[in-house]
Amino acid sequence: MESIKKTILATCLLILAHISLSAQSYKLPDYTTFKLSNGLTVYLMEQHDVPIISVSAILPAGAIYDNDKAGLASLTATALKHGTKNYTKTKLDEELDFIGANVNTYATKEYAGLSSNFAAKDKVKVLSIIKDLLLNPVFDPAEFNKEKSRLLVMLEQQKESPRSVIGSYFDAFLYGNHPYGNVISGINSTVSKLTVDDLMNFYKTNYKPNNSAISIVGDFNTKDMKGELTTLFSTWTKSTKEKENPATKTISIPTENRVLLVNKNDAKETTFYIGAPGISRNNPDFVAIEVVNTLFGGRFTSMLNDELRVNSGLTYGASSRFNTLKNGGSFVISTFTANKTTEAAIDKALEVIKKLHTNGLDEKSLSSAKNYVKGQFPPRYETAGQLSGLMTQMFWYNFDKSFIDNFEKNVDGLDLAKANQIITKYFPNDKFQFILVGKSAEIKKIAEKYGKVTEVDIKDEQKKVF
Repeated sequence: MESIKKTILATCLLILAHISLSAQSYKLPDYTTFKLSNGLTVYLMEQHDVPIISVSAILPAGAIYDNDKAGLASLTATALKHGTKNYTKTKLDEELDFIGANVNTYATKEYAGLSSNFAAKDKVKVLSIIKDLLLNPVFDPAEFNKEKSRLLVMLEQQKESPRSVIGSYFDAFLYGNHPYGNVISGINSTVSKLTVDDLMNFYKTNYKPNNSAISIVGDFNTKDMKGELTTLFSTWTKSTKEKENPATKTISIPTENRVLLVNKNDAKETTFYIGAPGISRNNPDFVAIEVVNTLFGGRFTSMLNDELRVNSGLTYGASSRFNTLKNGGSFVISTFTANKTTEAAIDKALEVIKKLHTNGLDEKSLSSAKNYVKGQFPPRYETAGQLSGLMTQMFWYNFDKSFIDNFEKNVDGLDLAKANQIITKYFPNDKFQFILVGKSAEIKKIAEKYGKVTEVDIKDEQKKVF
């Protein structure tokens, strides 16, 4: 029996050693990059373990370009799949379903994207479909009207779920009239007025190959794939003038604590964010900030979750995160609690961040966070889909493979003094922006304790600027 225990222990130690070694030695696989004459950047990475191919495309066509037509970028991205010059929507769905392939289109705050996974044997067909979606959408009016109706229903349904809408309220409150305050999915008053012509004009203006990228990872030959992509996408007409990025506009920094109270009369609990301006994705301290935030609120055994869930029982879960964008970002503490414990939960969250500043970190907790981050790192980039997405992110945020190759080294290089400097520099200590979604009659007096209160009703139209 004793020998069996020793054998099991030895095996476990070998597995842990292998995991540690894998984390420490992870490097981004080799890839090729080139640019077509129309400005489209292409990334190719061969992966022959499994006979599949993954595609990711990224274009400067996100919600920051919506102007006063909130929801336009998102609807345009969705409508790419409503049919093309060569495929009706029905035919497109049938073709993809028959071969077990998927193609998804979407828009985020900054960019529009396409992702696809399919068997390597079907690459000619699926790449042809992807080309048609990006270059030849027809924006079928009947499909558009159905999609718009679905979206309007969804926007109403979201008002029943505070966690579905609190993020857009927070962005609008924090960023004000900056384009980062735009609501990606749109609001009823703008979506209801959108037309097929709006989508077509948005597409013609923003879906251009220059300043865009496509990455392909999987079972293919790089030389052959380069030729295929050149043939497919060289006819894509580039923009004749450099497009202005509206998000480069200066972001106003809050000068005081403020509270946005979103009344939901039937709420039995309060969902809240405590936030502040954060960092852009290219911040040189990005890795160090991720390590410190992991300890503060980025994992289940974080300081926040321990205090609000484990020790006090005020919530089922609390977390924090830095939402990073190309030209800015935000920091958010998020959780929810019963109406009667709203004040206690908010006070506890503020207490935890105050302790972070007052006490800082110690060697033991920092070491734990570093090991956790390193252990979570390689699994992010195991599949072809994850790798193809990574390369378009590298393009968009302008970082290279050294970020991946040196990640563990940079984590290990974070010492206690630097970690505590990170807290002082990047984690907010005042001028908090509070978003509370709950029953105003029960929590308004509480809300007033934390700053000047602006009150809206969740049933009303969401404003962009508060």
